[in-house]
Amino acid sequence: MRVLGIDPGLNIIGYGIIETNGFKVVDYGVITTPKTMSISERLFTIYKACCELMETFKPDEVAFEELFYNTNITTGIPVAEARGALIVACKQYLNKLFEYTPLQIKQALTGNGRAEKKQMQFMVKSILGLNATPKPDDAADALAVAICHIQTSSVMSDNRM
Repeated sequence: MRVLGIDPGLNIIGYGIIETNGFKVVDYGVITTPKTMSISERLFTIYKACCELMETFKPDEVAFEELFYNTNITTGIPVAEARGALIVACKQYLNKLFEYTPLQIKQALTGNGRAEKKQMQFMVKSILGLNATPKPDDAADALAVAICHIQTSSVMSDNRM
């Protein structure tokens, strides 16, 4: 089975694709949108890029990091719009979309829901047998989302979108 993990954003969207058989990394990277573009252009760019990922890699399931904003919701609105574009792009290709909170992702990878970023990056590198930590951080975060889904999907079925 192939899982696409997505770390949503507006400027940078991380993605990571893992084969569940042996935790083999298929690909990872980022989708970027320039701040000089209008919001509608950026959302459409994100949508098209996600459709290309879906067509190229044909994942069986997609896992998203759930958005979390505890200070200023106004800054979260454009990111939520970008997440919506990603969800629509994925939904037109398959019906198996899941979401996980940052706490769930950290818990699944480190056993500690309050793990630091360096701990998470170390675990992504270790679990996937990589020589180096995936860069940029958004790509590593997306791989962590995919790992979380693979490790928890068999025991948690209430994370479907």
